[in-house]
Amino acid sequence: MNDTATITSTDVLIIGAGFSGVGLGIQLERKSEQSYVILERGHTVGGAWRDNTYPGAECDVPSHLYSYSFALNPNWSKMYAQQPEILEYMETVAAAEGVTPHIRFNTNADEVRWDDARKLWTVKSGEELFEAPALIMATGYLSDAKFPEVPGVAEFQGELFHSAEWDHSVDLKGKRVAVIGSGASAIQIIPEVAEVAQQLVVIQRSAAYVTPRHDPHYTQAQKRMFERRPELMQKIRDDLFWANEERYAQRRGTQTLIDTVTRTALGHLERQIPAGELRDKLTPDYVIGCKRILKSNSYYPTFLRENVELVTGGVMAITRDGVIGADGVEHEVDVIIAATGFEATDIPMAYRTYGRDGRTLREHWDRGMEAYKTTAVSGFPNLWFLKGPNTGLGHNSAIYIAEAQMDYVFEALEQVAEDKVLEVRREEQESYMRQLEELSAGTVWLSGDCSSWYVDPSSGRLTTLWPDFSFTFRELNSSFHDEPYEIEKI
Repeated sequence: MNDTATITSTDVLIIGAGFSGVGLGIQLERKSEQSYVILERGHTVGGAWRDNTYPGAECDVPSHLYSYSFALNPNWSKMYAQQPEILEYMETVAAAEGVTPHIRFNTNADEVRWDDARKLWTVKSGEELFEAPALIMATGYLSDAKFPEVPGVAEFQGELFHSAEWDHSVDLKGKRVAVIGSGASAIQIIPEVAEVAQQLVVIQRSAAYVTPRHDPHYTQAQKRMFERRPELMQKIRDDLFWANEERYAQRRGTQTLIDTVTRTALGHLERQIPAGELRDKLTPDYVIGCKRILKSNSYYPTFLRENVELVTGGVMAITRDGVIGADGVEHEVDVIIAATGFEATDIPMAYRTYGRDGRTLREHWDRGMEAYKTTAVSGFPNLWFLKGPNTGLGHNSAIYIAEAQMDYVFEALEQVAEDKVLEVRREEQESYMRQLEELSAGTVWLSGDCSSWYVDPSSGRLTTLWPDFSFTFRELNSSFHDEPYEIEKI
């Protein structure tokens, strides 16, 4: 930094303006006198819902549940909202609640460092410096695209981009296209691309379990009724929540429930794909729930089209002219779309966030991501995470989890407002993580014979998902208590 750098001081710094960062901003607007600034690297709010603009992008959690409990929306167009509608909802709520003026857009957090002498956090962004006694990491774990690590990526002469960084300047009409991946994004992209591409090659590493998608549109009469009677929206929300909670028992290995949902998924496959080689290729070879269970009515039928080919076993290499599958066959294509997920277990912000001892968060996380109550990390005073370690769900709404964390963090920030520095004790963090490891033991994520982004590949620990029911997350993690913290009065 030079001597002419712009310095902005505030009470609370929030990094990230996705659902979590905006949600905490709303709570500060409504209930606190503390000043705050939200740093957002993008041009608007939304996080993943701003960045993922690929064709067919929509949520797989029902709209009335995948929204703030304190900002119900009577105008959802259908059961599962599409990306533009979710982004519009977030922008509307942020503006209506007075959060938008507090957001610094196109502002990347280049370096985050604890200043122990002054007892505050500093964040460098280009030639700007932001400082505050409290820092909230609301960057999430599905925010940085992960490209396939295969030989030859740099040699490809055609167009190549990640699904989360969709290049809308590339016209796919009449092109030969390869989609690498068969996860949540891929199953939405593939039917759309197949409609316009001359030829589509889908490179599948492992087959996904796919269930039917019941996605009715709401009528204008229903929307007017929701607006007049918000308690009906709340009733829908509650019913959806508890129905999804039942799905968690599948992940705990309850055999009768595993059998039921397996029959549902495989029955869906059998109804849409005739018996034979193609159905065999699309049949998973692991326990259901080990990876995310997906919803689509159009994914399987896409493979019956004459212009679509399924290649199994993943990508072995990329050449200047196309992709080579596990069978050694080269498929010449004009465009490669990598629907290969995100840096979920190894978030980039951990490499440029420095704690009390000058070591990075990544160095502290040598066994993988971890945090006390999923929010606080020893060695990083007055820093709390929203949607960080062990907060993902495979069965319910991520917004519910974020709101529980907001309650915890808001109470912690009230302590910081009293000129306190709070650092969770290492032994408390380790004790909490032992509890989570006990909860994780026996779940399908660790014993379902599959490889997924839920598990840290270096340690084999479940670092991204919450290994219990959603309602227990709120019971255990939403109320702040200062006993586990070392407290320093400034």
